[in-house]
Amino acid sequence: MKTSKTIIGVLGGVAVGAAIGILFAPDKGTNTRKKIADKSNDTKQSIINSIKELLDTFSEKYDSMLTKAEELVQEGKEEFNNAKQQITK
Repeated sequence: MKTSKTIIGVLGGVAVGAAIGILFAPDKGTNTRKKIADKSNDTKQSIINSIKELLDTFSEKYDSMLTKAEELVQEGKEEFNNAKQQITK
């Protein structure tokens, strides 16, 4: 969870810094607006990619935990059956 907050913070800082830099750069208004729009789209895409990576990580961890849980349940069933067979002997 800390990683996602760090990533979002860094991306937000980059976006704000870029916007301020563009606003104070001596250029025509149309060029400045185009640069801001382009940088906004780049930042948006970067944030989307970071969120996708974060979701993939969560998904992988969930799948791993689910597999381990299923293995533990199977082991528990086997142990139960073994104990049951020893009692009935």
